[in-house]
Amino acid sequence: MTPERTGQEQTLRSAQGPRRRGRLRVLLGAAPGVGKTFEMLAEGRRLLQEGRDVVIAVVETHGRAATLAETIGIPEVPRRLSVHRGVELSELDPDAVLERSPEIALVDELAHTNIPGSRHPKRWQDVDELLEAGIDVITTVNVQHIESLHAVVEKITGIAQQETLPDAVVRGADEIEVVDLAPQSLRDRLSAGLVYPAERIDAALSNYFRLGNLTALRELALLWLADEVDSALRTYRAEQGIEGTWQARERVVVALTGGPEGETLLRRGARIAARSAGGELLAVHVSAQDGLRDETPGALAAQRSLVESLGGSFHQIIGDDIPGTLVEFAQGADATQLVIGVSRRSRLTAALTGPGIGSEIIRRSGDIDVHIVTHAAAGGRVVLPRLKGGALGWRREVLGFATALIFGPLLSWLMFTYRSPESITAEVLAYQLLVVVVSLVGGLRPAVFAAVLSGITLDFLFVAPLFTITVAHPLHALALALYVVIAILVSLIVDQAARRARTAQRAAAEAELLAAVAGNVLRGDNAVLALVSRTREAFGLSGVRLLSPEGELLASDGEPVADGRATTVPVGVSLTGAPRALLELNGEPLDGPERRLLDAIVAQLSAALEHTDLRATALEAEALAETDQVRSALLSAVSHDLRRPLASAVAAIGGLRAAHGLSASDRDELLATADESLATLSTLVTDLLDVSRVQAGVLAVSAVRMDAAGTILAAVDELGLGPADVDLVFDPDLPSVHADPVLLQRVIVNVLANAHRHAPEGSRVIISTSALGDHAEIRIIDRGEGVPVERHDEMFQPFQRYGDTDNTTGLGLGLALSRGFTVGMGGSLTPEDTPGGGLTMVISLPLATGSTEPEAE
Repeated sequence: MTPERTGQEQTLRSAQGPRRRGRLRVLLGAAPGVGKTFEMLAEGRRLLQEGRDVVIAVVETHGRAATLAETIGIPEVPRRLSVHRGVELSELDPDAVLERSPEIALVDELAHTNIPGSRHPKRWQDVDELLEAGIDVITTVNVQHIESLHAVVEKITGIAQQETLPDAVVRGADEIEVVDLAPQSLRDRLSAGLVYPAERIDAALSNYFRLGNLTALRELALLWLADEVDSALRTYRAEQGIEGTWQARERVVVALTGGPEGETLLRRGARIAARSAGGELLAVHVSAQDGLRDETPGALAAQRSLVESLGGSFHQIIGDDIPGTLVEFAQGADATQLVIGVSRRSRLTAALTGPGIGSEIIRRSGDIDVHIVTHAAAGGRVVLPRLKGGALGWRREVLGFATALIFGPLLSWLMFTYRSPESITAEVLAYQLLVVVVSLVGGLRPAVFAAVLSGITLDFLFVAPLFTITVAHPLHALALALYVVIAILVSLIVDQAARRARTAQRAAAEAELLAAVAGNVLRGDNAVLALVSRTREAFGLSGVRLLSPEGELLASDGEPVADGRATTVPVGVSLTGAPRALLELNGEPLDGPERRLLDAIVAQLSAALEHTDLRATALEAEALAETDQVRSALLSAVSHDLRRPLASAVAAIGGLRAAHGLSASDRDELLATADESLATLSTLVTDLLDVSRVQAGVLAVSAVRMDAAGTILAAVDELGLGPADVDLVFDPDLPSVHADPVLLQRVIVNVLANAHRHAPEGSRVIISTSALGDHAEIRIIDRGEGVPVERHDEMFQPFQRYGDTDNTTGLGLGLALSRGFTVGMGGSLTPEDTPGGGLTMVISLPLATGSTEPEAE
């Protein structure tokens, strides 16, 4: 663009009045190297070809040829040069861009920190100035630079980002676009040298650019953008007055009452949300406006913690209309699923008070799917019916009396109003029907009460002489007696049927309980605790504890009663004849049938305890078998591998003693053979002693603050390797590590010797150091054939020599000792596949903390 055209455009813009604020377009990436800068330049070139006024305000090519080539042909505003600590640096020059006044400016690395002395400390503040001037800006930023994600990224990668920018800067952008690249494709680009120079590739692949790290960062970027899209969608619906639910993402709302079923509902909701990518879990509790709704604060607090651990969010809202409030919240959150629990009310309560909240929620939910989940508080637990007292229970008796008192007078009024001399038969049958109904509802006592009351009423209102209870004829007295007897017989039949139904219900509950108990014993892992919990639930106890004979608590469920009422039952018999354990039951004493069922549970508890003891014995036997296996391998190694150097040394020394006419060269050769054999023998014996200490867990470690680089150089010298064999890539800023210098050198020597032995001819082993979180990593990288992933653990077993066909390489203890030494120093030794082929051994050691720890000499 010519200066004349620029001046004409500026004059035209001035004549048009105040400038609009420029538009900000952000290209968001999950990691360096995904192609944000290249995409920004490609977009700038496209807009330039459309006749738009585009300039490069600042671009960081990082030496990448493809990125540099993309800048050719796009006008560039000169940068501002400054000297900082003797080094000349270039920065974005806002004044130059404002003076140039382009339509669109390309600004790379939005989170960049400007050098001291700049007008603004951060580049995003320079960009804001350009936007205020009406200049559109296309910029780039990585997800690790967003302030709210800083801690999450550090936890994933172990690296703290020094440059961040507020979320509001990115959220305020007019357009946000993710520049996405599959993690493995990014690693391939890195291996090909398209991202970093060759000397940084291995360290980058082994640290920040691990496959798991890149996958997690990619998911983080996509989810963050999804949240932004969702926020924009809500804003649009609010602006357009759209009240319907747009189910663009799976959102599951779980309704919590504060009851014990909350955990079950939350886990079910989390499973529903996890079925689709990006599913969101929201838990909501409705509190009454007066704060008097029945709820358990402790349970709500525990459920809130569970929601957060499941990755969801907890919401507490106020409203007296629970169904309406829940549905309104779900619609406002664009929920697709609503999870509620089965009502904890009894059937009688539901019959008297209506269908309840669940039905109302379903009626109002509209296009939101409602899941009604059963739970333990709704009758899922096996609770045994009590056989004490009446068969129908006191509630049925009260209802029977109420029926007699309500419908008796009503029936009397109705029959008295329409009485006639011929209606006495109907009147008698009507009262008889009332007695039968009362007996069916309430049993024996309400039926007798209704029979006597109706008989007196019948005599008082309908039998001459009226309005007296005088029985004028003996037949009338007999009729009243028969009337009461019929009522008693009917009520007895009802009571007996109720008792049999209750007995059948209890038998079914006992069968279900015993089946559950047997299942817990067969599963075995938590059988004891499960049986204790089942016992408390089945008998309605406040608490159950299983104690050892010495009083040690083995398992418990619930809490003891305040008045100390407890029954102790012995469980099993030990070899000495004493009880194996004691079962303490806190609550009401058990009756005869309950005691018989308890005996069955106690027998299962005894079997579970025996099963636990057998498992412990089996683990001890397994440990003994492993020790015996090591011992057998050790004896085999001693008989085979030690024999060779020992025989060679004995033969060489015997030859020296027996021969008299040996030449000087023959004598030197025999001495060298004896020396080599004795040195090999010494090494083998040392390794055997070390591995025995590692196996016994008595390895002596003298960890101090030390420099890892010095130990690596000592190990390289010990093996006699030179620049033609080893490449050293040290991190100059690596802090000191906390390790034992002698053991660490042994580890590096063993691992490096293996890597050098298996490296292809002419290739060099790479040793690099880097920091990852609170650990330092020493990576020994070869380009050999590598080891299959399924055999990685096998490499560290004692007396294993992968790929060896002779015994010249020793007992196969090197890697076993190396891992044992590293673990003893608080670190780890893990194998990884080298990108492009080969094996990488990673020695991870804790960084030294504090300044009072002595430095190793």
